[in-house]
Amino acid sequence: MGTAGNGFDDPSADVLADAAAAFGLLASPARLHIVWALAQGESDVTGLAERVGGALPAVSQHLTKLKLAGLVRSRREGRRQVYFVDDPDVVDVVRLAVTRIGARADRTGLPAPRLRGL
Repeated sequence: MGTAGNGFDDPSADVLADAAAAFGLLASPARLHIVWALAQGESDVTGLAERVGGALPAVSQHLTKLKLAGLVRSRREGRRQVYFVDDPDVVDVVRLAVTRIGARADRTGLPAPRLRGL
């Protein structure tokens, strides 16, 4: 790790790559909504599909990607698969981003600015 002029250590290339991969998965509005919903409490795929307004197969595919990435876990309850976010850091990041952007939009009365590819 290198040290920047402000005294903070730069993260390793591996850490940056892992963080970018996690943010990449959360860059999908549907997956972000699913993680947001699961941050409020666990749910099965049917409940998530109803909450986020997505088709059951699409929500299931998003959950599979999030699960493979380690952002979401599941457990079996009878015949149901129940999903949850088991990483408090992921919950914190999602809640912080969504609430801050929402609060900014509420304060200004304008929709949050859309970031375009830089």
